[in-house]
Amino acid sequence: MIPVIQCKNVSKTFGGVRALTNIDFEVMPGEVHCLAGENGCGKSTLIKIIAGVCAADPGAKLSLMDQEFETLSPAQARRLGVGVIWQDHALFPEMSVAENIAIESFVGSNAKFVRHRNIEDVAQKVCERLGVSFDLNAKVKTLPIARRQLVAICRTLVSDARIVFMDEPTSSLTRTETQHLLNVVRTLTAENVAVVFVSHRLVEVLEIADRVTVLRDGQKVGVYDASEMSLAKLTEKMTGLTITPAVVGQNTNDNDTVLEVKNISRAGEYKDICFSISRGEVVGIIGLLGAGRTELALSLFGMTRPELGQIYIDGKVVNFRSNQDAIAAGIAYVSEDRLSLGLVQAQSIENNLALTVLDKTLVFGGLLSLKKKKEIVDHWIDELDVKLGNVSDAISTLSGGNQQKIAIAKWLATNPKLLILDAPTVGVDIGAREGIFKIVRDLANKGLSILLISDEVSEVYFNCNRVLHMSGGTLRREFIPACCDFSEMEDAVYGTDI
Repeated sequence: MIPVIQCKNVSKTFGGVRALTNIDFEVMPGEVHCLAGENGCGKSTLIKIIAGVCAADPGAKLSLMDQEFETLSPAQARRLGVGVIWQDHALFPEMSVAENIAIESFVGSNAKFVRHRNIEDVAQKVCERLGVSFDLNAKVKTLPIARRQLVAICRTLVSDARIVFMDEPTSSLTRTETQHLLNVVRTLTAENVAVVFVSHRLVEVLEIADRVTVLRDGQKVGVYDASEMSLAKLTEKMTGLTITPAVVGQNTNDNDTVLEVKNISRAGEYKDICFSISRGEVVGIIGLLGAGRTELALSLFGMTRPELGQIYIDGKVVNFRSNQDAIAAGIAYVSEDRLSLGLVQAQSIENNLALTVLDKTLVFGGLLSLKKKKEIVDHWIDELDVKLGNVSDAISTLSGGNQQKIAIAKWLATNPKLLILDAPTVGVDIGAREGIFKIVRDLANKGLSILLISDEVSEVYFNCNRVLHMSGGTLRREFIPACCDFSEMEDAVYGTDI
């Protein structure tokens, strides 16, 4: 059988930095081939070379559909059947869902007029194929991040692709939505379409893959039969390290209560919520998308107001009129949407980090002190071990894990009492995840209270003192990981409809 894609001796250098070194890579028709590795290992660079976005260094050989090329243009790659779902979605926020999905069917055509009905028909067919439903006339900017991800997936499936690259397609999807996607992958491969799947959720990799190619530091570690790989073995191949998760012990001390929530409700979002967090405690909220987790967090951060109930900070009732009130009360919030809401991508690393504490950098006359700013930036970069080139570089130059560290650092600089982390590992590889959770444990040991929101049971089970299961806008049950089995929590969460 002839490979759909075959790459030989692919290298890529950016400004003296070697991103890929002599990579051989092939994918067979109807195969699900996973490309695994930490951020910065070269996965996205290899995909861009195959998609024609950038050219490999001289000496590379590319073969698509049994046609040989030294370099490809994006148009050539698309004509040959290469489809890519990019990690950053690349959607048009002011356009409708239908227009975003169907755009590639009409761009480049000679038609003088395009009927809106035809656009809707194209979009509707691919939505039915994926098993999702949308208001096709809604603007993409009105959709939550997970729904935007599905729009990006639908758009790629419009074209008659022979090989589809999915770069972190499930990073913002719930378990149910992910299973829908994996079912679509199986449908495509049954039609002899090859799928290259990139995901930091290694359980998905092992569930869906036929083979796995592992990259580390721009070099190929090897190609493995997925059926012969375990989660621990794949992690070790990717990182070169053995990571053994352990449950956080139950918090048995009598620390003061930092946050207490009594019977708060907000129509259509959450109802009758009660819980508390002590100083130095990590409390998790686990639930699928739509459970009301983020909506609850936004009220705790003053972005919305509960219609009923009360919130207490250090035993005193608070009524936040805005997030400024919440920040003044000692609450910090790291958004689930790091790219759009957590960081300003066009700005430098140092500007992003100092954004929340500009008032601390001012001197007499309201002038900015570059010395004070540098002290703050240097302190938190060192404290969280952020890997970077220069603090003046754009934040977009950092890996996902290091961007997330900056998003956390800018709030730690405000010296909060309570840190809310909303899905902090979206788009972050397994090695960087461990680094983020080490930060969480270290912060808790220093007395910071943390509310960790996730839809991945393993994250809260191994990193929280207590876990609250949220579904349908209400808290269903409390778990203490030190006193329950992982499977018990997993069954409760993923067995609940929302």
